[in-house]
Amino acid sequence: MSVYHILCYFGAAAVLMAYLNSKLGKFQPTIAITAGAIMLSLLLVFTGRFHIFEFKAVAAHVINELDFQHFLLEGILGFLLFAGAINIKLTNLKDQKWEITVLALFATLVSTFFIGFVFYGFCQLIGLPLALVYCLLFGALISPTDPIAVLAIVKKLQAPERISTQIEGESLFNDGFGLVIFVTLFTIAFGDITPTVSSVSLLFLQEALGGILYGLVLGTLVHKLICHTADPSLEQLLTLLIPSAGYALASSLGVSGPLAMVVTGIIIGNWTRSQGFSPKTSDNLNHFWELIEEFLNCLLFLLIGLLMLTFAFHREDWLLMAFAIPLVLVGRYLSVRLSYLGFNRFRRYNPMAVSILTWGGLRGGLAIAMAMSVPAGIMVLPEKNIDVREIMLVMTYAVVVFSILVQGSTITPMITKAKRLDAESHQATSSDNAGGRVQ
Repeated sequence: MSVYHILCYFGAAAVLMAYLNSKLGKFQPTIAITAGAIMLSLLLVFTGRFHIFEFKAVAAHVINELDFQHFLLEGILGFLLFAGAINIKLTNLKDQKWEITVLALFATLVSTFFIGFVFYGFCQLIGLPLALVYCLLFGALISPTDPIAVLAIVKKLQAPERISTQIEGESLFNDGFGLVIFVTLFTIAFGDITPTVSSVSLLFLQEALGGILYGLVLGTLVHKLICHTADPSLEQLLTLLIPSAGYALASSLGVSGPLAMVVTGIIIGNWTRSQGFSPKTSDNLNHFWELIEEFLNCLLFLLIGLLMLTFAFHREDWLLMAFAIPLVLVGRYLSVRLSYLGFNRFRRYNPMAVSILTWGGLRGGLAIAMAMSVPAGIMVLPEKNIDVREIMLVMTYAVVVFSILVQGSTITPMITKAKRLDAESHQATSSDNAGGRVQ
């Protein structure tokens, strides 16, 4: 079966799951699809173990043929990030620029090293001979929040404006910094060259700043092209060039494609929306890209659920998976809490901000794709055929599934409370102002 046929069938299955959910469950679509795919995976495992239907090996082979890592990182990621970025309001982003910067840089770094060192201590406690650099590598791949998961679930709940801008902006911009940490630790763990301060700095400049600069150039170019046509269909087609050829060129240039898509999406969603598009295209822009985003999200979260079929679970893996979930949550909370100790010196924030940013810091397909890039065959427990890659994958998968199914489905009460507190604060402020005028 060709990759194209696999995508067609998986796409159809994802849309049918979304349709059934709209009629029966009415859960958030990405949560429902992930849950449905996991239940299907468990059913295939169960039936295979009892020799009822031997479909598990066939299904696992089909998923491996698709190559999830390349499908996400070199395929649909650009489309999903661009679709999310065009809805970011530049005025809100400017208002929260320092908060987003600190969360994307400082919080990611704090979380990476906290998770890495605590995980290493836990491995020593249970007698698992896992080197510190591998523990830090897990911290690096799991610490950045996933923009796809965040934008697919949290933004649709319409959190208070500042909280929404922070969590969306952080998830879109922490890829560059998270990538530098991951690649640096990856080189230390698996490469022959020892990274230096100059080489790490050069990597950051090339990937992160290079991606931002490339995004500015690409966004300006497409903006000019759109401004010089009045054909609504052509205007929509020009936006398709960005996450397709534009993202591919970023990879060829060696700059961060994800950051370039975010920057370009902000340009098109703000500058071009107000100055370049014809009225008809401006009205249809969100509908056009929401349709693309919804379909690709359905397909992606279906694959996340089905990836379970490709893993070989050992008894030790279950202990590590159970430990990974609270570890990542505590690391996330500490990094956000420390950031807010600084923020609170300059502004007042919603009392629910830290809780929402902690619980809403979802992980998704990007973390799994990074874990899948770890080379196989570096044994930790040779007698049980457990290697570093297996440990990274099962722990990452546990965190991702928990964040999508549990965190994503239970964050609504927090956001509802935050909205109520915001409304009460505005009402109190209005009353004080009115009282001041009366006096």
